[in-house]
Amino acid sequence: MKRITWSIGELARHTGLSVKTIRYYSDIGLLPMGERSSGGHRRYAPEALEQLRLVQRLRALDTPIATVVEVATGERSIGDLVTDELNLVQRRLTELRWREATLKALDDCSGSERLRRLEVLARVQQLPEAHDHLIRSWERTIPSSIPTRLVDTITAQAVPDPPADPTAEAVLAYAELHSLTAHPQFPLYWECPNVHDKASLYAELLDASDLADSLVAEGVPPQAGAALDHFSGACARSRYEEDTPGFRAFMGAQLHSTIPLFQRYWQHVATLSGNAGPNLGLTHCWLVEALAASPGALSGQTATAAGTEPDAAP
Repeated sequence: MKRITWSIGELARHTGLSVKTIRYYSDIGLLPMGERSSGGHRRYAPEALEQLRLVQRLRALDTPIATVVEVATGERSIGDLVTDELNLVQRRLTELRWREATLKALDDCSGSERLRRLEVLARVQQLPEAHDHLIRSWERTIPSSIPTRLVDTITAQAVPDPPADPTAEAVLAYAELHSLTAHPQFPLYWECPNVHDKASLYAELLDASDLADSLVAEGVPPQAGAALDHFSGACARSRYEEDTPGFRAFMGAQLHSTIPLFQRYWQHVATLSGNAGPNLGLTHCWLVEALAASPGALSGQTATAAGTEPDAAP
């Protein structure tokens, strides 16, 4: 019994596609061929009609022809196609939302501020690369001797993910993080050049921040107490010094000048996280302000009272 086949004209009538289009699909291997007619004309296998209808439906979704070929030839399932296309659309939507928020941030300001924001925002328009750059900035900043678990604890809070649906305020805050990590004082603060055991110091500073967390959350002003004692003691032990009023005066003077920089950074982190509670950086700033406000610092004692030359870090 002779197998029923389709002519190219019949396929065109059933699908509404032009003969030229069907011939192109045939040439790239999308249509199963049957035997040619006695006159040498193309004939297509019975399943060619359903194959063409599948191609039409995929093309209606703007599926690239190369992808259509993969699906039509069985190299790729429709389920995989849908998953991949959905991920692509979501990435594009994120890019569009980010661009929209960027333009709003540039629209709602004066001319001089617009130029400043333009410089800052230009750094974060390629989101995956921008996020990787911020992570690398912190990895370069934190001393290499710090254990991985401590580095992860810090970067988990210090490097927020860029929001998928940002406001103008959020996209600007994310851009400002990149700008602040490029500040000359940013890496200097964390280098701790006169510290002998940086790993122990970092661990103790995290403990001190935990002690101060509830105080900061309650809005208690920077002041003496167990959190400050732990913080100052950790700094003194790391330098083989005594935690005296003079040492606190010295350290408070050394660290306090950098606080505005770090407060700005961690306030931007808070904006991005949407968390009203304190974060690691803001509790650290609270401790430094408490140190600067300690009796030794208020009495005007200087770095020489600690018997140590000044430097830029704990």
